[in-house]
Parts: sequence; structure tokens; C-alpha cells
Amino acid sequence: MDSQNASLETLQDIRRMMDRSSRFISLSGLSGVSAGMFALVGAYLAHQWIGGYYQRYNNRDGFANNDFHELKWKLAILAAVVLAGAILSAFYFTWRKASLHQLSMWDHSSKKLLINLLIPLLTGGLFVLGLLYHDEWLFVAPACLVFYGLSLVNASKYTLTDIRYMGLFEILLGLINMFYVGYSLYFWAIGFGLLHIIYGLIMWWKYDREAKSGNGMGGSA
Repeated sequence: MDSQNASLETLQDIRRMMDRSSRFISLSGLSGVSAGMFALVGAYLAHQWIGGYYQRYNNRDGFANNDFHELKWKLAILAAVVLAGAILSAFYFTWRKASLHQLSMWDHSSKKLLINLLIPLLTGGLFVLGLLYHDEWLFVAPACLVFYGLSLVNASKYTLTDIRYMGLFEILLGLINMFYVGYSLYFWAIGFGLLHIIYGLIMWWKYDREAKSGNGMGGSA
């Protein structure tokens, strides 16, 4: 009986090792938290700028093309800064976790993760550029949420499975946002801000916290 239990444990260990070899498990929960914080700060600034734009509209009973052009550039630059901050912070925390476990950040599983993440993400980016080209601003936020969710679902096969559920939530938010486009900034803040922070904390609690306490790789993927 003891030999059977030992054999079963050995098979389970082998299965976990094979699973880890095919998945990028160095993704840190703190990456999600930091990305969510950048998104919330960006959403707050965007809300302030848009509110100021409409305040000027009310004061002079009309829009000014120069103001709108300036607002578009400010929002575009803000989005680029938020994206850069989120990517850099995610890279740092993931690199730190990989270094802690003496793992490589660039291996077969991370390459597959990146490829499967970028296919829907780049497609969505081009789609959003098309919307902006045709001045369809109302649907930019829903499109960002849906395509980002699809990229997470597609990449989840090569990393922690928690990412899949976050992707599904992002898709759901984007679809709901399609019918409430007047609240796009709030949906944006929830999807890219709060969801990242919530899932980042969950992942940190399940994997990173256990790893710090000396439990090997911090749980299974």
C-alpha cells in the first residue's frame, strides 16, 4: 500500500514538473497590481481632462476644434505613458520572481506565451487605430477590453490558469460597455484597473506568498 502511494506521489510530481516546463510560471501577481494602479491613475487624469474640456464647452456655449485636437493628443500620450509604465513594472516584478527561483525569463514557454498574447493584442490595436481613423471614439474602450480579454484567454494556455478567468471578465466588461458607451471611462478603470489589482492580489496570495514562505514554486499553475 505504501509503495502504491509512493508511486502515485511520484507520478503527480512528474506531472507537475511537465506542466511547469510547458508554462511560464514566473508571472508575478505584483505585475497585475502595478499595472492596475497605473491604469487607475491614468483613468483619473483622463476624467479630469475630459471634465475640463466640457467645462470650457459650457462656459462658451460650444466646442473648439483646437481644444478637441489638444485633448486627443493628451489622451493618446497618457495612454502611451500608462502602457509603458504597466509593461515596465510587469517586467520588473516578473524578472524579480524569476531571479528568486533562478529561472530564465526567456525560454520556450515564455516565447509561446508572448506569441499567443500578441496575436489578438496586435489585431485589436490595429482595429482600434481603424476606429480612431474613422472618428469612432465611442467604441474604442469596448474594443480594447474585448481584444485584451481575448489575448489573455489565448495566452492562458502557457501560463497560470487564473489569467484565463481574468480574460473572460475583460471580454464580458467590453461587451457590456458596448451598450453603455457613455460610461466607457468607468468600464476602462474597472477592466484595466480594478480587475488587474484584484487578480494580481489573488495570484500573489496563491503563488508568490507561498514561494516566499519557502514552498518551492509557490503552488501549481
